[in-house]
Amino acid sequence: MEAFFRTHSYLVEHTNAPVRRVLMDEINWNDRLIGIKGTRGVGKTTFLLQYAKEKFGINDRQCLYINMNNFYFQEKGIADFAGDFASKGGKVLLIDQVFKQPNWSMELRRCYDNYPELKIVFTGSSVMRLKEENPELNNIVKSYNLRGFSFREFLNLMTGNHFKPYTLEEILQDHEHIIKQILPYASPQKYFMDYVHHGFYPFFLEHRNFAENLLKTMNMTTEVDILLIKQIELKYLSKIKKLLYLLAVDGSKSPNISTLADEIQTSRATVMNYIKYLADARLINIIYPLGQEFPKKPSKIMMHNSNLMYAIYPSKTDKQDLMETVFVNSMWKDHHVSQASQEHYFVIDGTKKFKICDAQATTKSRNNPDIIYARYNTEVGKNNQIPLWLLGFLY
Repeated sequence: MEAFFRTHSYLVEHTNAPVRRVLMDEINWNDRLIGIKGTRGVGKTTFLLQYAKEKFGINDRQCLYINMNNFYFQEKGIADFAGDFASKGGKVLLIDQVFKQPNWSMELRRCYDNYPELKIVFTGSSVMRLKEENPELNNIVKSYNLRGFSFREFLNLMTGNHFKPYTLEEILQDHEHIIKQILPYASPQKYFMDYVHHGFYPFFLEHRNFAENLLKTMNMTTEVDILLIKQIELKYLSKIKKLLYLLAVDGSKSPNISTLADEIQTSRATVMNYIKYLADARLINIIYPLGQEFPKKPSKIMMHNSNLMYAIYPSKTDKQDLMETVFVNSMWKDHHVSQASQEHYFVIDGTKKFKICDAQATTKSRNNPDIIYARYNTEVGKNNQIPLWLLGFLY
């Protein structure tokens, strides 16, 4: 136990989160069992350590961070360890990568039943279906998702500002006024393409090659998260990776499931399952026609965020595809995205029609008052024309 406390103190002392995440204030920390999901690379470990630093400080032994990568847990289960910790006055146990522990959900249930004074906060992969696949956790676990940086968080980091997030309704109703609160202090257009290229994952701050680091993260997501959690045999890994590559190269469009099945030599049903796994892993986004959902055929498959597009196939990054990907990714946290019948139109929450367009492109099409135009290559907006970068302030 002492070794774990020493590691905890060192990690908490040396944690310095570059941006305080909005999720920190959205979680009800009074709940006894809290799960934080997210794709690799978005900062789940830092988030746990920052919570420990804010709420307890460096040497408070009521809080302890542990990582299931430690070989110690090949012999000792979570529940037994939690019992030892609680007996020594422990109040909050932070468990990183909980899915690495066999029978982790049953272990957490034992903790919940046996140690009512102990609070557990754990992280896991976005691939995990906490309640659907683990009925023993139903009604006792509160689940949250940690996402990569929003453009607002990236801009705050780059400029030293503290711009606040806005709801979609606030932006739609008052975007001209909101922009006037931002432009005197920062030029969003100056930083927007940097965000599109490398701003979603916090590890862009590390002194390593970002593209190589992102490729490593993507490989770990497929090799560990998808295969381990979905219990897929290793021999099928190459098919999943090839499918991801084909989807990325094809760009944002409706997939030809039969062609993809032939390409990776598997059935149509398996292709659809693999697509769902890739979406759960936050590597792609699946867009369905309005009123439809899985297992129906998607109307469009996009990369989950624009950084992934540069990492997989940098020589084929279409500007319109990039901007649509940024739009969908910014909406994904709190809103439902569907595809309208016309190409390049999206429907948000079943009612709001959006079109993503270049503010500098010459067009003779009239302004449709029923459509909201999210425009790139501009810093300002008017009426139903909103700069795309401002939608990056939704969280």
